[in-house]
Amino acid sequence: MTDMVDRAGLKVDASFVRFIEDRALPGTGVEVESFWRGTADIYARFAHENRALLAKRDDLQSRIDDWHGDRRGATIDVGDYEAFLREIGYLVDAPPPFTIDPKNVDDEVARIAGPQLVVPILNARFLLNAANARWGSLYDALYGTDAIAGPRKSPGYDPERGNRVIAKAKAFLDQAVPLTGKSWAEISRIRVVLGKHPGDATIRPGDLLLGREITSDGLGVRLADAACFVGFKGKPEAPNSILLRHHNLHIELVIGRDHPVGKSDPAGLADIVLEAALTTIVDLEDSVAAVDADDKIAAYANWLGLMKGDLQTGVEKDGRRFVRALEADREFIASDGGTLKLSGRSLLFVRNVGHLMTTPAIRLPDGSEAPEGILDGIVTSLIAIHDLRHNGRFVNSRSGSIYIVKPKMHGPEEAKFTNRLFDAIEDVLGLDRHTIKVGVMDEERRTSANLAACIAAVKNRIVFINTGFLDRTGDEIHTSMRAGAMIPKGQIKTSTWIEAYEDRNVQIALACGLSGKAQIGKGMWAAPDRMADMLEQKIGHPLAGASTAWVPSPTAATLHATHYHAVDVFARQSRRKAEPLARLEDLLTPPLAVGQNWSAQMVSDELDNNAQGILGYVVRWIDQGVGCSKVPDIHDVGLMEDRATLRISSQHIANWLLHGICTVEDVEASLRRMAAKVDLQNHDDPNYRPMTGVEEHSLAFQAARALVFEGVRQPNGYTEPLLHAFRARVKALR
Repeated sequence: MTDMVDRAGLKVDASFVRFIEDRALPGTGVEVESFWRGTADIYARFAHENRALLAKRDDLQSRIDDWHGDRRGATIDVGDYEAFLREIGYLVDAPPPFTIDPKNVDDEVARIAGPQLVVPILNARFLLNAANARWGSLYDALYGTDAIAGPRKSPGYDPERGNRVIAKAKAFLDQAVPLTGKSWAEISRIRVVLGKHPGDATIRPGDLLLGREITSDGLGVRLADAACFVGFKGKPEAPNSILLRHHNLHIELVIGRDHPVGKSDPAGLADIVLEAALTTIVDLEDSVAAVDADDKIAAYANWLGLMKGDLQTGVEKDGRRFVRALEADREFIASDGGTLKLSGRSLLFVRNVGHLMTTPAIRLPDGSEAPEGILDGIVTSLIAIHDLRHNGRFVNSRSGSIYIVKPKMHGPEEAKFTNRLFDAIEDVLGLDRHTIKVGVMDEERRTSANLAACIAAVKNRIVFINTGFLDRTGDEIHTSMRAGAMIPKGQIKTSTWIEAYEDRNVQIALACGLSGKAQIGKGMWAAPDRMADMLEQKIGHPLAGASTAWVPSPTAATLHATHYHAVDVFARQSRRKAEPLARLEDLLTPPLAVGQNWSAQMVSDELDNNAQGILGYVVRWIDQGVGCSKVPDIHDVGLMEDRATLRISSQHIANWLLHGICTVEDVEASLRRMAAKVDLQNHDDPNYRPMTGVEEHSLAFQAARALVFEGVRQPNGYTEPLLHAFRARVKALR
């Protein structure tokens, strides 16, 4: 039995109490009794309303189910459907025109466009890699991925591949920071000139001269835009590195004629380092498996380590052991001779859980488990005070803000609830109003359809909004579950509603004034080993006017950063502001398979694709507590998977079962076939527990079955209740 102790009328896990009182509170200025009394008061004020909001979700879904059920087999009249949704309060009137007004927002969020990482909070190594991904080697990112075609021709350094990397990287410089009259490939020496250049006889035609007051007479090459040069390291006549800036993103040219690469480069250029992951979302939600107080303590402890700057972990790589920690800031001599300091780390958000789940770490006076999202808001904000008070080695928010992403909110009522909850947390912790900023994830249908009203509800806090295909599609299927059978999952990406969804997200955000004040984001590139495809396709996100987009790794962040040099995102946003708003009718058109007939083989293939994705992820979640990892798909392509993957796949099968596209026997057979495949894909993992032959006893396999066969009944199609229940059973057996 868990040892529970009383704190202000709450029953709190004893280990959790020790973490809060011994580790989290000291140094924040918040007294122990005040914290617990305030926490109890917040639960007294908000827990019942939290439950009421969830009940309203269920009520609305029931009414929508009945509406579709009454019209089963008939074509949906979208006008009638919209009128019905307004009648039941699912749709609300858009607010009068307004502009968001968050204060003290860091430049990385408001005024610079660049990549964003999402990282599971329970993995310290991943956390540190992501936090340190603010800067990344373009040479390494190109050399080590398929961004440069073909395999390495030797086990060590492949000079031919290296030359192609250097050529591609210098072509990038030609595009982002062009020179006058020459290519970067033609530069033989780089010099910094402090003051006016009088015409030095030692300057050769291939010399690049950098400075603020260089005259145009004499020899030497210059930047086409002299303002791109912002700093350097070393001696002006022989610098160790050059710092350039384009679209507010920095590019560092590392010079080292003794370096294995630099000594063969005409200009001694050893590397090109890009400012990459400007921001990182530290995730307590979709990418973690946290089901009890111990898991929450581990998660919060890692957040505390980040906010105090002392998080470390041992790493073994290539037979070498070392300690990984947070990177220090970077210092340069500014172009005017002063000092320029840049953050060495990504600016950190923390993603709390949504309104749905509860946690056994705290029991309320009525004996029920406490809403987990409320606890996340309180504790992650408390811990962030260490950053605000500069208690640690580094500073996260130089503007004095706490950045919380709030997922899976359904409509403006829930956004208003979050706004008032954050008010209350600020009051308990002694924070100024709107210190806590919020990111709104546009991943639920009721939020998409009422997006302006949701933004208005948090207009003084909002600093982030984004789209997410997987969760949004999962909710689309569940909301329209009884409307009819859905088209195959792969076809949904090109259906009517998804285009309207992506367009409206940007258009409404711009109309509400997010440009220059908050991030407008797009979703994840899921295939970390397919960087050539990412380079070709993901430029579509900045072209859409998104100031950030998710990438699966630091390497991907470095490569994606090149897109933000190729596209002036804020200019794109200015042009998109004039567009007419994509139609609400299109957003409300579900992706139904009207009049389609599929062969038995096509149905079997679709089931296998979904079943393999479910099992491949669930088996790690349930048996090993791994919330996010690179999971092989049915074609053995590694994809970064999280709970959103389960939501869409399980809901899709549940929908086909409901409408008779497949049978229970078809699904059972597919799950067993795919269990064998997943076992084979994981045969090298010593911690893996095979499912084949023991399906009835494998809690992972049974969890996958439940996600499908209980999918229609799950609240909004979420996977968390079932995953948590099965994971808790596995932990109880140990």
